[in-house]
Amino acid sequence: MEYPFEIEMKVRDYECDIQGIVNNSVYQNYLEHARHEYLRTNNVSFAEMHSRGVDAVVARIEMAFKTPLRPGDDFIVKINVQKEGFKYVFHQMIYRKSDMKLSLKARVDTVVTIEGKLVSAVPEFDRLVMNK
Repeated sequence: MEYPFEIEMKVRDYECDIQGIVNNSVYQNYLEHARHEYLRTNNVSFAEMHSRGVDAVVARIEMAFKTPLRPGDDFIVKINVQKEGFKYVFHQMIYRKSDMKLSLKARVDTVVTIEGKLVSAVPEFDRLVMNK
């Protein structure tokens, strides 16, 4: 799969649990931050969309944990977006930068509503889709 966007980040000490690895819940923060940066670099503004009554919301997340990240690790989050029916599916991979080992594989299903009603497409997200 091709990943048209990637962002580098770093593990902070407070994100780790007693085992010295990133707590599983923190990975969702990494994924969300990467998605928001991806959208921002593509001129998609949640605030502007919301002001028009358009809201993109996460409907489901699947995460497969592979190799743990530890304090100070640099890592890369890669993103690909595909369309499946009403869903915009963000495929996200996290790689530990030092050896490019896969740390996490995620699928984030997002749906869009306008004034609270589910819609099948919005131009802002359709521009991002890789399976046109």
